[in-house]
Amino acid sequence: MDLATVFLTLGALFLAGLLADQIGRRTPLPRVTLLLACGIAVGASGFGWLPEAAFDWYGFLSVSALTMVAFLLGGSLTFANLRDHGRVILWVSLAVVLVTVAVVAGGLWALGVDLELALILGAIATATAPAATEDVIRQSGIRNGFTETLEGIVAIDDAWGLIAFSLILTLAGMLNSGAGAELLADAAWEIGGAVLLGAALGVPAAYLTGRLSQGEPLQTEALGIVFLTAGLAMWLEVSFLIAGMVAGALIANFARHHERGFHEIEHIQWPFMLLFFILAGSSLEVAHLAVVGWIGLGYVVLRVLARVAGAWAGAAAAGAEEATRRRLGLALLPQAGVAVGMALVAAEAFPEHSAAILTVTIAATVVFELIGPVATLWAVRASDREGA
Repeated sequence: MDLATVFLTLGALFLAGLLADQIGRRTPLPRVTLLLACGIAVGASGFGWLPEAAFDWYGFLSVSALTMVAFLLGGSLTFANLRDHGRVILWVSLAVVLVTVAVVAGGLWALGVDLELALILGAIATATAPAATEDVIRQSGIRNGFTETLEGIVAIDDAWGLIAFSLILTLAGMLNSGAGAELLADAAWEIGGAVLLGAALGVPAAYLTGRLSQGEPLQTEALGIVFLTAGLAMWLEVSFLIAGMVAGALIANFARHHERGFHEIEHIQWPFMLLFFILAGSSLEVAHLAVVGWIGLGYVVLRVLARVAGAWAGAAAAGAEEATRRRLGLALLPQAGVAVGMALVAAEAFPEHSAAILTVTIAATVVFELIGPVATLWAVRASDREGA
């Protein structure tokens, strides 16, 4: 792509993002959904206006944006937040993952889907969309107990989901060919290595950042830590989401000299998020919706039921209010890149099911990325109206 096309493309995308932001402020629609819809319109499923070379940016933008989100969500896991909402965060995050696996896998198996495929799709269904959820909360401008709890749940439920996915992939591998041990070792390194990396970066960053400018890290410090975390995670082949979350949580809890440790990340996050969501939308193949059939429909319906039931059960076990029990499941509907990543791993491990795994996951991603943020925004605004 020549430089003129690069600048024209970036200018058009940023202006489209500005328009989506303004529409989102004046309507009940989340800007995430609007940006994804914009991406679908300009991508291959729409008018095809986006230059093919622009898709080469997606890898860099997705990792950058999601690592920033991981830092911000990790920053919500402060001792104060965990003291106030930790019981609900823990119970709901665990219950949602366990119920999602059981309901989606069990339901698909009961509908006649092969047991291996049903287990794999049940594990993929646990993934959420932390970037979409975080942006909806930010767009709403609402800070209350419900949004703090929701941020905490989203921060750790993908970690539980990755663990569940790894264990189920191991089980499916053992049912298939006895290859489970190798998959389990890879999963242990991806999760455990990410925790170690996050700690190795988060502890010194907590004490060293924010010293040059009183009160908060400089923008260059924030970018340096984010990119260093992402780069090392990819080099070591561990989860950059978990590494970023662990580092963010450590910085938020141990950087006593910070007034607001992630202020600069919040400032620089939006341009990355904007391009990420538009390019994510442009990569979605709407045609997949027409070919998933009853398996895809079953997956979508079962996942909605599982999220609502799991969140209700977890919130009830934690003693949360009735209104919170009803809303949390709907707020956890978005699903995006983490699910697609899981699907790619599963498709490689189980090539005989690869077509079904990828088709169902990608089609469901289209659905949940368009309707999920709407449900999340409704739940957040309802919590504000009811004084949660």
